[in-house]
Amino acid sequence: MEKAIRDKYFEFLRFESVSSDPAKLRESVAAAQWLKARAEEMGFSVRLETEDFAPPVVLAERKGESPVTVLVYGHYDVQPADPLSEWDTPPFEPTVKNGRVYCRGAQDDKGQLFALLTGIGDYLDKMSVSGGETPTIKLCLEGQEESGSPALIKMAPRLRRELAADVLLVCDTAAAADLRPAIVAGLRGVAHFTVRLEGANRDLHSGEYGGVAPNAAQAIAELVASLHDKHGEIAVAGFMDGIEPPTAAERAAAAESTPSTAAMEADIGTSVATGNMVDALSFKPTIEVNGIHSGYGGPGAKTIIPAWGEAKISMRFVPGQSPKAAFAAVKAHLEANCPKGMRLSIPERSEGAGGFRLPLSSPVFNLAAEVLKGMDGRGAVFQWDGASIPVVSVLKETSGAAPLIVGWGQAGDRIHSPNESYGFNQFEKAREWARRILENV
Repeated sequence: MEKAIRDKYFEFLRFESVSSDPAKLRESVAAAQWLKARAEEMGFSVRLETEDFAPPVVLAERKGESPVTVLVYGHYDVQPADPLSEWDTPPFEPTVKNGRVYCRGAQDDKGQLFALLTGIGDYLDKMSVSGGETPTIKLCLEGQEESGSPALIKMAPRLRRELAADVLLVCDTAAAADLRPAIVAGLRGVAHFTVRLEGANRDLHSGEYGGVAPNAAQAIAELVASLHDKHGEIAVAGFMDGIEPPTAAERAAAAESTPSTAAMEADIGTSVATGNMVDALSFKPTIEVNGIHSGYGGPGAKTIIPAWGEAKISMRFVPGQSPKAAFAAVKAHLEANCPKGMRLSIPERSEGAGGFRLPLSSPVFNLAAEVLKGMDGRGAVFQWDGASIPVVSVLKETSGAAPLIVGWGQAGDRIHSPNESYGFNQFEKAREWARRILENV
């Protein structure tokens, strides 16, 4: 990697653009302005679009001579760095070790996005010399993907003209093992919410009130446990309604890139909770408890009966599910199973977006497979990504573009965890991919 590219990459990483923290909005705005300046250097006309005091969306366009239009989506926001004590290096100061950059956002998605932009720059430089026709290239870069993209989802309907394209290029996913290229043929949708239980009017002395007063910590644990049966299957009536099962061809293609049980257990450091890795990772919805908060958590003991408890819960959706109907089913389940003596509320909630799958015969997939075969003789595998980029399904409908989702992450990058990193070799793969696909599109 050239020093000038590396310096810009590190500048980008230093912005603490955590979308879930309102106190970091200034950092997010600075990151958006940085991207605006970078796109202008590449010859794009750029504007920042805002909605509801959210981090700006960077919209850019560089008109080309060919009739093809490529829309590039990426996000500049990152996950919180917590827990800080588990980082070996400062989370927002890029640190190079053994050919890898350690920093929050080094991979997700600042590293992959900046590699893509660098590859686009390489392509444009090459074409300025050769004089060939270029497609029109549009950029849609947001700062709220890690929070469900509420602003972009809200503004998308009024941006149909600005977003209209033939191909939607996204680099925010993983390659297969050993960096074998992977084309994502489907993504799960996602939504999240907070459920809160309140009991007594204050924390109570456990000796004076124990056995009489309801315990909010125990109640919130019982409530979230009721979401699954003893086998770990979702126990919410109506949540699975409408699901479109995968075809035999899709399941076979997914099996080719699904890690073995042993490999997964080695990665996460414990046993897996399913006997069907293919369906669990690619085709089944989930309800996951992201965190529970109640009572005392400091050093030593504090013998109380907690007055309140909260749980952060996320849901992943597959094609056929309605996010609105699925949430309604979960809400009804929680209300029906609310422990005695507790008052239930949902103080915050994201609207979320649905999942989608694309046909394996898609022409854009055939083109991508040829390009990726040229990069790696093993050829590409197809994946149905269990993770989510909520706004992609919205952009697909709004822009009319065929999504082409190819990323260069690996499990060892530890995205969303302390000590996130991205290899220079992965960066260069993403950079090369951007240049090659634009040469062929």
